[in-house]
Amino acid sequence: MIDLKEAFETAQLQAFSLGTEVVTYRECRGCVLAENVYSDISMPPFNKSAMDGYACRYNDLQNVLEVLEVIAAGTVPRFKIGQNQCSKIMTGGVVPEGADTVIIIEDVEKVDDNHIQFSGNKTSRNICTRGEDVKKGDLVLLKGEILTSRHIPVLASVGKTKVNVSRKPKVGIIVTGDELKEPHEPIGLVNIRNSNAYALISLLEEMQIQPWYFGIVGDRWEETETTFLNALDECDILISSGAVSVGDFDFVPKVLKENDFQIHFHGINVKPGKRTIFATKQNKAVFGLPGNPVSTFTQFLFLVKPFILKSMGANPELQFRHFPLKNNYYRKRADKTEFIPVQLDEDSKVVTTEYHGSAHFHALVSSDGFMMIPKNNTELKAGETVPVFLFL
Repeated sequence: MIDLKEAFETAQLQAFSLGTEVVTYRECRGCVLAENVYSDISMPPFNKSAMDGYACRYNDLQNVLEVLEVIAAGTVPRFKIGQNQCSKIMTGGVVPEGADTVIIIEDVEKVDDNHIQFSGNKTSRNICTRGEDVKKGDLVLLKGEILTSRHIPVLASVGKTKVNVSRKPKVGIIVTGDELKEPHEPIGLVNIRNSNAYALISLLEEMQIQPWYFGIVGDRWEETETTFLNALDECDILISSGAVSVGDFDFVPKVLKENDFQIHFHGINVKPGKRTIFATKQNKAVFGLPGNPVSTFTQFLFLVKPFILKSMGANPELQFRHFPLKNNYYRKRADKTEFIPVQLDEDSKVVTTEYHGSAHFHALVSSDGFMMIPKNNTELKAGETVPVFLFL
């Protein structure tokens, strides 16, 4: 049985590219850049006023200044600023030639209709100089960047309206189990509601990937095999939940073996998620996740999401941040690396969430992430720095 780090690296090595496509800058959120992006202009493109005020020469601050004109944003100044002269200017306006300072309106006294005087004690220059943010030709976005709402205005600002990105995979979802009912269906004494499908759907949608949901599969061999193969005809990556252990009705490993998939691992020395299986065949990948909701959720974050991002050209990492533990923590068994839900208090100290095991998905609602407890470690001391995988 392999550890999580080896499982992560194994899956990453099997990721396959689906090629590239060109989309508009309005459509690229969640995509991975397949090219470097350079600025076609300097920003700001001219010396720009950072304030509403008066553009003048710094050396003339103590003198009465003649007002030449009013410069609104988006207009070209008509006059050059000479000795003891100024122009009223709006935020974002082009600073006229000759001026090296903008004094804010609050620090100005009006002498008459055409003259003002600086009334403050000191002033900043209040000018954004041409190219101080970005120079023409600068690299502004790097190939492999996962595009979010922070990147869209950058693309817009450099006029990059068509963007070359990696194609997103088609990702299918299957959940297994005769006991499952959809949320809108009535349930009996032996039923539970299907939450795993909607956790996976939501997780994919957060990545801006539209999932393909193939429904609930009963605990029958032919139904399992047929649904899996039909889903794989449509999709590049298939995520299933349940039927991955060693019970009489755990058919997922058998489906993969009998259809010549290469199983890269079946079992990770972690809790939750021990029975996770990962297999590939001819640019198709299957992640069989355990059926308990926290197991499904956890291993999606640790393995499936990074695999999808890698197939899209990104270079994801398992990122843990370190925080001090607020209280002592003890566990009886330490044969696995364990992940438990935790909160961060107002002092950024780790507090364990009330948690009853991998079926207790409600514990995640009040949690900020998972604390990792290494294998062979039964006790953590208050104040000790511990690794935490944050949800956001």
